[in-house]
Amino acid sequence: MTMNTRVKVSIVIKAFNEEAKIGSTIVSAIHAISFVGGEVILADSYSTDRTVSIASKYPIKITQLTNPDERCCGIGGQLGYQAAFGEFIWIVDGDMVLSAEFLAAALRTLENEPQLAGVGGRVIEKNLDSLEFRARLLRAPVNLQPGEVDRLDGGGVYRRSAIISIGYFTNRNLHSYEEYELAARLRTAGWKLKRMNIESVTHFGHQIEAYSLLKKRWTSGYVLGIGELLRSAIWKPHLKLILIEVKELRLYSIVIIWWIFLIYGFFEFSNYKLVVINLAVAPFAVMSLRKKSIPMGIYSVFSWNFYAIGLLRGLFKKQYPPNKIIKSQTILSATSNITVER
Repeated sequence: MTMNTRVKVSIVIKAFNEEAKIGSTIVSAIHAISFVGGEVILADSYSTDRTVSIASKYPIKITQLTNPDERCCGIGGQLGYQAAFGEFIWIVDGDMVLSAEFLAAALRTLENEPQLAGVGGRVIEKNLDSLEFRARLLRAPVNLQPGEVDRLDGGGVYRRSAIISIGYFTNRNLHSYEEYELAARLRTAGWKLKRMNIESVTHFGHQIEAYSLLKKRWTSGYVLGIGELLRSAIWKPHLKLILIEVKELRLYSIVIIWWIFLIYGFFEFSNYKLVVINLAVAPFAVMSLRKKSIPMGIYSVFSWNFYAIGLLRGLFKKQYPPNKIIKSQTILSATSNITVER
């Protein structure tokens, strides 16, 4: 493949320390791309394990973040995009196995429906045991159902021309919510997104205890995402959409107001501390009843407080221009694109 040669599809694999799964992800990506023609790109966020050495055994392109301090969810997609030549971009994670049948169906749909910016499919989750996953499953997200959706969580195939029209792919500043932020900008610009009733990826997600996962999300900065999302949209056309659709913003704002009432009540109404205690305990009791589980009720309220703190931290965190070139190094560059299988 010569420099700047356009190909049909670029599969961008975002990865950080995925040595256990990256081999199977790459093999499935190479298989999927062989039917339509294109390239596979590993966008590595400066892994400290064997992710890159394992990936180097395959005929793919590897681009790696130069500064590990910039590591976040949003930077991976943009890093891969700035190295991609595909007419269509399929963004996935390094712990997924891809479906070739989905890619073929997605391309047909995008070619037949020019108003679509992106297409997703069914995400098959293999981690069904964690408390957090069960909490999310109970919410039954509409965006995971077939039909027109407001975002493509779990990855999707995007039209390059749609991305060009909005300036950049994923926001390099976001530690989470990067897929929703991309969708909000696309939809504000008049594009649509669709999820098809066909399996797209199998996801082998986190296999750690729920509270340990919260701790990991604190140390990785994931918790900052919602505040960063809000800050990134200030004075932008898609701000209104975010304020209307991201229900967590209202929830965490209520949590912050709850804190204010508790602190104010504790110091100003010293004779009514029982009332303050009841106010503090009430959310845990209500959620335990709603979830029909005391552990899930406690976890829900604890996680609200956790993310409310993250909202405040992210809101005041410095951000870089999202379309600024990300400093990176090319570790491996495939010499030719993966051609259509005969």
